[in-house]
Amino acid sequence: MIDSSTGAQKLPEESPHVRSGNRLSDEEREIARGGVTPLTLDPDRLFPGEPATREIARDLYASVSELPIISPHSHVDPSLLLDNAPFSDPADLLIVHDHYVTRLLHAGGVDLDALGAGKSAPTDPRRVWQTLAENWHLFAGTATGYWLSHQLASLFAIDVEPSTVTADRLYDAISSQLDTAGFLPRALFDRFQIDVLATTDDPMDDLSAHAALAADPSFRGRIIPTFRPDAYLDPADPTFVEGAHRLAAWAGEAAGDYAGYLRALEGRRRYFIEHGAVSADHGVVEPFTIELDDAAASALYQRALAGKLTAEESRVFRGHMLFQMARMSVADGLVMTVHPGVHRNHSTATYERFGADTGHDIPIATGYTRNLHPLLEKYGLERDFHLVLFSVDETAYSREIAPLAGFYPSVYIGAPWWFLDAPDSILRFRAAVTETAGFYRGSGFIDDTRAFLSIPARHDMARRLDAAFLARLVREGRLSPARAETIIVDLVDVLPRKVFKL
Repeated sequence: MIDSSTGAQKLPEESPHVRSGNRLSDEEREIARGGVTPLTLDPDRLFPGEPATREIARDLYASVSELPIISPHSHVDPSLLLDNAPFSDPADLLIVHDHYVTRLLHAGGVDLDALGAGKSAPTDPRRVWQTLAENWHLFAGTATGYWLSHQLASLFAIDVEPSTVTADRLYDAISSQLDTAGFLPRALFDRFQIDVLATTDDPMDDLSAHAALAADPSFRGRIIPTFRPDAYLDPADPTFVEGAHRLAAWAGEAAGDYAGYLRALEGRRRYFIEHGAVSADHGVVEPFTIELDDAAASALYQRALAGKLTAEESRVFRGHMLFQMARMSVADGLVMTVHPGVHRNHSTATYERFGADTGHDIPIATGYTRNLHPLLEKYGLERDFHLVLFSVDETAYSREIAPLAGFYPSVYIGAPWWFLDAPDSILRFRAAVTETAGFYRGSGFIDDTRAFLSIPARHDMARRLDAAFLARLVREGRLSPARAETIIVDLVDVLPRKVFKL
């Protein structure tokens, strides 16, 4: 912890990091003027301001605050838990690999190269941390700032905000804790009370890390892979041809045989299921689907391998393969999750310098009703088929996704994702979908994160917001307190287990 009056390090027990109210004292205001601002976690954060409603929210939150975390969609590397090595430094842990953080710093004028992001060369971690501290104001009011504050206060007992004045001492305070046994990845996994953690994996991954974790009696967690075949289904992807040949070689199929290509994909899905997978995830530009006959699909596949498809032909082949993924999910039981509507690598210059997943993926408007009609005509009434629809287009929630989930037994509403997994967006989501589809057509919360330490902050945020939303309905006489308490437990625990077949 840091003494908020001097910036000096002190023991955690000397200073609380959770505030009982939300008013600054005269002393705290004076400290803030000097560049040292208290960092506190209000126990009523994200709850309604109206006292009676806030009290209901407190009680609802208390009923789920200690429940285990179910994370059926994340991007945590399983080797983190397999190797169980100490985290190297605060910058690598909290900044360098988190595009939520680096993109806002970049927007504020910081070159990604100065942060060591993506393909850039490693840089001085203390300087990276200093850059965050100097620009801490950029995160005010953002979900990223909320999660970072939660991590600093709850995990590291930090009670002052990062700033030019406090940067070095905060860096040292965090670093000293990273060297302790309590901050090894497995210890944090237990501390976070994670019951299930799904990773996101290439279809040709041998899943050796998953197998080793499953066979390790000293590790009691459940880490499961997720089949993510985008690059193997999209002829426009620069690795598509290489991927098709790798699939064929693994399956012993002729590289140019479309039927063999399908058999190879089915075989890899079986391999994933054998290693514990429960879902297949599809990050498509649009959820366009179409069913082609075998001859037409084979002809497009041949042209794709030869690099001769037009843009429209590539779109048709992608749409057909998304349809095929639904067919396979009906057959093998993998939950089908669809994450559409993102223009990947929007900045060509940034992509060329730093690579993918460096903060410049931008949402686009997305349509579901017409695009998914062929798929739902064929498989929408299959009750063992689970199709989870995510969106970064808020307009689609009430217009298309909730109505689809409110009719088709196979369709579930994915939790707010990426740019929408933020406090006000989540409340808008609840209002947009509940009146049409209720609470029981949703996926439960997903954190969708590479930042391992942010997982409890994100899930705690979702639980608080669900408590806030339900409290309002109770206060307005639209739900009984008993029903609201049942619902919030189901949102946190029952629904994700049901939807993802856990």
